[in-house]
Amino acid sequence: MRCSILHESKGRIRVHVMRPFMSMHQADILEYYLRAKPFVKTVKVFDRTGDAVICYKGKRQSVIKALARFSYEDKTAIALVPEHTGRELDREFEDKLIKAVAMRYVRNLLLPAPLQFAMSIFYALRYVREALKCILKGRLEVSVLDATAITVSLIRGEQKTAASVMFMLSVGEMLEDWTRKKSVDELASVMSLGVDKVWLHKPQGDVLVPVNDVAKGDELIVRTGSMIPLDSIVVSGEAAVNQSSLTGESLPVHKAQGSYVYAGTVVEDGSLVIKVDKVSGRGKYDRIVKMIEESEKLKSAAESKASTLADKLVPYCLGATVLTYLLTRNAMKAMSILMVDFSCALKLAMPISVISAMRECTAKGITVKGGKFLEAVAQADTIVFDKTGTLTHSSPRVAQIVTFGGNEESEMLRLAACLEEHYPHSIANAVVEEARLRELDHEERHSTVEYVVAHGISSTVDGKKAVIGSYHFVFEDEKCEVPKGEQEKFDTLPSQYSHLFLAVGGTLAAVICIEDPLREEAVQVISELRELGIKNVVMMTGDSERTARSVAAAVGIDDFYYEVLPEDKAQFIQQRRSKGSKVIMIGDGVNDSPALSQADAGIAISSGAAIAREIADITISAQDLYCLLALRKISEKLMKRIGKNYRTIISFNAALMLLGAFGVITPSLSALLHNSSTVAIALASMRNYLEDEDK
Repeated sequence: MRCSILHESKGRIRVHVMRPFMSMHQADILEYYLRAKPFVKTVKVFDRTGDAVICYKGKRQSVIKALARFSYEDKTAIALVPEHTGRELDREFEDKLIKAVAMRYVRNLLLPAPLQFAMSIFYALRYVREALKCILKGRLEVSVLDATAITVSLIRGEQKTAASVMFMLSVGEMLEDWTRKKSVDELASVMSLGVDKVWLHKPQGDVLVPVNDVAKGDELIVRTGSMIPLDSIVVSGEAAVNQSSLTGESLPVHKAQGSYVYAGTVVEDGSLVIKVDKVSGRGKYDRIVKMIEESEKLKSAAESKASTLADKLVPYCLGATVLTYLLTRNAMKAMSILMVDFSCALKLAMPISVISAMRECTAKGITVKGGKFLEAVAQADTIVFDKTGTLTHSSPRVAQIVTFGGNEESEMLRLAACLEEHYPHSIANAVVEEARLRELDHEERHSTVEYVVAHGISSTVDGKKAVIGSYHFVFEDEKCEVPKGEQEKFDTLPSQYSHLFLAVGGTLAAVICIEDPLREEAVQVISELRELGIKNVVMMTGDSERTARSVAAAVGIDDFYYEVLPEDKAQFIQQRRSKGSKVIMIGDGVNDSPALSQADAGIAISSGAAIAREIADITISAQDLYCLLALRKISEKLMKRIGKNYRTIISFNAALMLLGAFGVITPSLSALLHNSSTVAIALASMRNYLEDEDK
């Protein structure tokens, strides 16, 4: 691509693309192409001017080469652009705002006063209709106040005042509509399904393939804990499917042959063979948008309180207006009060504050499904951690394989990987990764695989039952035995590792020793969480007492529980909540799902099981735990900003009413100051919460 350099400084360059026209889609292709480069820190492409501003690290030549190699026809670059980027939405708002401002000034400059008055009456009819609807329903809401202010202004011949009020109201509506749509658009973009590969069901065996390679009509197999990647029809099998994200149903729905299943829903129990009906991308965005818009989760208690309070204050505003007129017999003073209402600022600033917090969380690798969960995080006094994949790295490693019964190490690892790859979890991923590193390919020799939550996996291999999982599952539930003469070998297994037991035909075949390294940042994060007001830090794990105690001691946790089942975690959280605690739960596995759903705010690790991410209220990056600190700080600062907004809005508007009642300000000035303050508070509420810390 040919371009010219307009300006540059250290680490920053502005270029102009040498072409007569750049479409919005082309601007998105260039922007996302550059964003994907490791040396690019930030980039902004302006389609109207054809310019791109690039902030980079490293060598300037890397940027020049990337620009030189770029092509709008590059399929790889095109594939980087998400379904919706927000550019069209921003442009739509800009155009509407410019048009509204331009039309207002054109009318004021060119139209004669009588015609301006007639147009104001015409535009006022919309507000009057809304007010009449409220009155007929027996309610006094803000629309009544707006209509009264506009109507009284017109009756008194104050056309400019009425026009100013309607203009500010329309701008406020546009801003509120844009911020709402923008937040939904951004949330929908980040709430991707996160499914990269799927199991293609073929007669000769299941094959793991990229989801983008799947065509309509292909058959896939999905099992317990897996997310359904594409809209499909069930060909065979039975399963309970959690589809609350799309339908709001609290209970899993039974699916069998002929049933329709939707992308983004999760198999809670069972397995299905499904035939793809819609390929990747189609309809997904629209469904997510609909889910967000209809979900009550988006509305925090603070937002609901603001909306309710705004409507409750309407009768008092009207009463103050009437009282002022009765006491002073001065219509101008009464009008000054009528021009002020608390609604615009309260109803606009509070949602924008929440939206800004959610947007900033997204930028820091945190996906929040609703404002109420930020409130819960801010108020929480107890945090419960799962161990594996949470306090420890999400990618544990196989440290050693101890075989029994004369089995070969490579064959046992091959079999273990063959079973574990169907139910991705941090330990399962470690086994599969070790087999890959050793280049141990395998054929599907087993029959249908059954997953037993928090215990293990059961299947049949060459006519023999094969199980892999915890000690409790293999030896107590399945009654497997250690081969004769090898008890001493079993008793001296390395104690510093977690153990995964593999048995075939009722006899122990191998023990896979898993190294579960702690996250380097865990100690600091837990220490800082205490400083941020978290009083109780708890760890709950299915591991042995020895492992749990060592991890708890290493990271500074006093209260820990070991060998717990999924229902134990959920019951513990229920008990804490019943005592008045606000509880956060953090986990990554299928076995954490019940606890995540019970907590005031359930937080899943992004690399964890699909069902955990689906049920969780918040998802954080798997890179490190520092984003927990950012989440807590943003949540607390959100609540402080909301409180500050309340105080500012109530006090400023009350002051305007008093000034109007004493005749210090005119109705026109009252309307101007009120509406200007509304926009100012809304814009201030859009600021980032941690910007001072990032500088």
